[in-house]
Amino acid sequence: MAGPTVISDDPGPERASAYGWMVFALSFGLLMSDHMARQVLNAAGPQIKAEWHLNNAELASLASVVALAVGLLTLPLSYLADRFGRVKSLVAMATLWSLATLAGGWVQSYPQMLGTRLLVGVGEAAYGSVGIAVVLAVFPRHLRATLSASFLAGSVVGQMVGVAAGAQVAAAYGWRTAFGAIGLFGLVLALAYAAVVREHRLGVRAERKPGNWGLLARQLLGRRLLWLTYFAGGIQLFCTGALAWAMPLLLTERYGMPLQQAGRTTALFLLVCAVGMVLCGLLVDRMARRDPAVTPPLSIGFSLLTAALFAGAVFSPPGHMQLALIGGGLLLVGGITGVTGAMIANSTPREIHSTAMAALALSYNLIGLAPGPYITGLLADRFDLLTALKVLPLPCLLSALAMMAARRDYAAEVGVQK
Repeated sequence: MAGPTVISDDPGPERASAYGWMVFALSFGLLMSDHMARQVLNAAGPQIKAEWHLNNAELASLASVVALAVGLLTLPLSYLADRFGRVKSLVAMATLWSLATLAGGWVQSYPQMLGTRLLVGVGEAAYGSVGIAVVLAVFPRHLRATLSASFLAGSVVGQMVGVAAGAQVAAAYGWRTAFGAIGLFGLVLALAYAAVVREHRLGVRAERKPGNWGLLARQLLGRRLLWLTYFAGGIQLFCTGALAWAMPLLLTERYGMPLQQAGRTTALFLLVCAVGMVLCGLLVDRMARRDPAVTPPLSIGFSLLTAALFAGAVFSPPGHMQLALIGGGLLLVGGITGVTGAMIANSTPREIHSTAMAALALSYNLIGLAPGPYITGLLADRFDLLTALKVLPLPCLLSALAMMAARRDYAAEVGVQK
């Protein structure tokens, strides 16, 4: 049986090219579309909840099912992308999630919407892992943390645009029109990607080799360092998943904001998160040039500060101070993405980077982004939304503990690579 496509393990280009930045821009744009398709549901959530008389857990399940599908399918679909062509796979994925989003504007019931959201998740399942592998292939090694964080910031920018534009369109024309607009935007970007990005221009040489499943499993799962890194990234993103879902409801229900204002305010919070991801990635790359082993300690610092800020927010009464503390936590919470992306890339062979990033994406989704909204929704139904958000410091503390345990192993890993 044929194995995955093997990519020559060269260090990549010495400097970024104009074509590389074009690939980055289009890949970033599609990741935005990916998360706009997710976030339009949250933007229109109050309208959908009222129209279909849903409880918080049911509404949250429409968000969680996307992340669940992504988590379950990211590894097999990323493997297939490595084998059959990353560019063709990315275009197919974007087309599917865009069409499923369009279909969401036509459904008439909660079960039908759940089905379309599941298809959105199937389409999005491998985009993050394959997309970052494409980007890493056309940039030099020393930019990995910056690129990982900057590329993944596209997810937060997409959430920001999705919630702001989605809320605006939903308020003016209804939530069904909002779904249609976001779906059409994704289809246009998919066509642009197919027209510009070419497999043979990604700077890698692909060739078929027999599969060695045992070796692949050892490369992805065979060391404690990898398990700890996967866990640290996944558990901290519980917070981003929970807040992306909860903020529109918190602002409408607790702060009395109309839907448009709640959407714009949520978008500003997500923008803060995206900026923080990029800035943290830049800091990690700059400091890791002098000492690569500094990466886990930086992550520990990000996580502990985030836990403190979220603790201050969730134990404060509604008001400006609470919102400022939430914003401070969001500025740092995404710093884990640049750290874990760089650590996984530096700890696995280049030929399996799509699959390695898929394993990381699996942890992001199954440990963090899928349970975050659903658990928060369950707790909100049992208690109230502010009480539900009091769990937010705990994932950050668990992420810090995992990085503390990984610190020595990673120092040995990068010491070998020097």
